[in-house]
Amino acid sequence: MSLKEVLNLTDSAGSGLVANPAADDKIGVSGVFKAICFAPDGSVRWEDEISNLVVTVGKNDLLNKYFTGSAYTAAFYVGLKGTGTPAATDTMASHATWAEISTYSNATRPAFTAAAASGGSTNNTASPAVFNINGTATVAGLFITTGSVPGGTTGTLFSATDFASSRSVLNGDTLNVTYTISC
Repeated sequence: MSLKEVLNLTDSAGSGLVANPAADDKIGVSGVFKAICFAPDGSVRWEDEISNLVVTVGKNDLLNKYFTGSAYTAAFYVGLKGTGTPAATDTMASHATWAEISTYSNATRPAFTAAAASGGSTNNTASPAVFNINGTATVAGLFITTGSVPGGTTGTLFSATDFASSRSVLNGDTLNVTYTISC
């Protein structure tokens, strides 16, 4: 009897490419406020940093200005918000759940002066909005609008937010607010 060994050699190679035919890039708009309250002696009384709600009318305004080429104004202002929760449906003319706080001596709401955008973000860190407080008030949050008149109801509300808890400001305080918006 004879034994016969058989050895079969095979070689194979494979490759593949998985492609994603659909782009998956999304754009969202978000912002973060940072507020620092200075006492008259220059010491920091409190500071807070909070994300905001970009309201529907603010999103529509951004889309209309950029994509449909409607009239554009580059003036934005920072406002102080009283207690009450902001809603996506809020406008400057109708924000029934909260009121504006205007206990400051500025003739207008402080301007939001943004730097050139970079990396999908811009801010006013180089030029904070400064409120010169001239009384005692409780500030619950902040907002951005195109209207400059303290307590005014015209202009477009862009965003609004509440601090984690309401904050007190006193006569002689200075409140510096920066805002970073990203998409």
